[in-house]
Amino acid sequence: MPDSRQATPRRGVFAGVDRTMAIASIAMVVAFVLFTVLQPALANSIYQGVKQFIEQELGWYYILTVNVVLIVTIGIIFSPYGKLRLGNDDERPEFSNFTWFAMLFSAAVGTGLLFWSIAEPLNHLQGNPFIAMSGVEPYSMEAAQTALSITIFHWGLHGWAIYILVGAILAYFAYRKGLPLTIRSAFYPLLGERIHGPIGHAIDLLAIFATLFGTATTLGLGVSQMNAGLNSLFGMEISSTNQVLLVLGVTVMATLSAVSGLKKGIRLLSEWNIYLSMILFAFFILAGPTIFLLATFTNSVGDYLSNVVSMGFWTNSDPESQWQGWWTLFYWGWWLSWGPYVGIFIARISRGRTLREVLLGGMLAATLGAGVWIVIFGGTALHLQLFGGVDLAAVANTDVTKVLFQTITALDVPWATTFMIGMATVMIVTWFVTSADSGTLVICTILAKGNPHPPQLYRVIWGLGLGATSAVLLLAGGLEALQTAAIAAAFPFSLALLVMAYCMIKALSEEGRDADIAVKQTETS
Repeated sequence: MPDSRQATPRRGVFAGVDRTMAIASIAMVVAFVLFTVLQPALANSIYQGVKQFIEQELGWYYILTVNVVLIVTIGIIFSPYGKLRLGNDDERPEFSNFTWFAMLFSAAVGTGLLFWSIAEPLNHLQGNPFIAMSGVEPYSMEAAQTALSITIFHWGLHGWAIYILVGAILAYFAYRKGLPLTIRSAFYPLLGERIHGPIGHAIDLLAIFATLFGTATTLGLGVSQMNAGLNSLFGMEISSTNQVLLVLGVTVMATLSAVSGLKKGIRLLSEWNIYLSMILFAFFILAGPTIFLLATFTNSVGDYLSNVVSMGFWTNSDPESQWQGWWTLFYWGWWLSWGPYVGIFIARISRGRTLREVLLGGMLAATLGAGVWIVIFGGTALHLQLFGGVDLAAVANTDVTKVLFQTITALDVPWATTFMIGMATVMIVTWFVTSADSGTLVICTILAKGNPHPPQLYRVIWGLGLGATSAVLLLAGGLEALQTAAIAAAFPFSLALLVMAYCMIKALSEEGRDADIAVKQTETS
């Protein structure tokens, strides 16, 4: 497969990046920020209109798309193509399994899990369509089991299939076919050399658009919870002003990490995230209902696996219900909007692995990790709610950002409470920084036409740009505006992802035919 990538400027402000892409992407961000700041009421109205349209008219499409992605992923895993190596046949992985998983997990879900692993089960405990259909009473043990299963579903195989499949596709075309590590390369079987022209630019701009809003959503959630942690520790007022200041402060940290590169700042922070998580896990297990958590993990995973197909294809037929839009569609939109960013990042760290290692290993390890997290955190909160006389559901209803810290306090270990709240707040910062610096590096890699070491100037520009986008979304409408941005950004990329899956199947089939022809020619000669 030929490589006709065009040269990038070597000097000046556009050195090392595609001039057209750089100008267009920066203009896109500046236009969005200015519009939201100068016309906040109109902006919020538009965002709400987009969200309502997608929920009411396109919910079925999002659900179908995510299921198709999961089916394609499973198909490749169990096909003969799963043994293909992402690189030369004799290459081996650049990173150890632990480092690879730590970077993958940190970049993908860290801040979001800290935010939702307790708040979401508590919300589902109070009522959801699945317990209503089964006749289960809210605030019961059966409702708690269903709540955990739904939460694992939202953080499980369906979502991870999006990230892992995008990463495997991009790694295949970059390391096996010699194309740039950008989204446009996945369209080569369909577009050929035209990926290096205006069509390719449009595809990559779409990827930057999705990455920008997907990452900004997570950053907004992170600083909201960080503000709540600092409120518990030091009495910092919970306000939009303080949250914007926190965005600015952590954005600077993330930009510095992105400038330091993948093997320094991002790798070290990712490994640090996992170690801190283990300490917090141990605290919850030892201070909380240990036996209950062990039993709940087995039951929850079993319940999830038993119902994953029915939950995956379920569509809410009640036009008055907003449950699926607020939860499942938001999650699928969030996963899809992060698809380009996490996909490129996974591809960047996966060279030398086989397709099966990336797809199967990534999906199983990440789903298991998310399940353990949800059961330990969410299960502890549910036990306190049902048997400990602590109304954490009321806290989640009043201010979702406080529920993690209230759960730590409710475990009633006085000598450790302040320390654990402080450590949880530090974890929010480190997960936040890891997501932001990874997103920055991915956008800059796209602008640099797949160069894994993009110019430092653009790492700074986009590090600050991500922070600015997150800040204006917070000002435009808080959590609801963040959710709207994720769902809206996901739609155009979902179309691209379906085409990418087709192109991947087409390329693998052609490679298989070429291999068969080569074998036959060898046998006849």
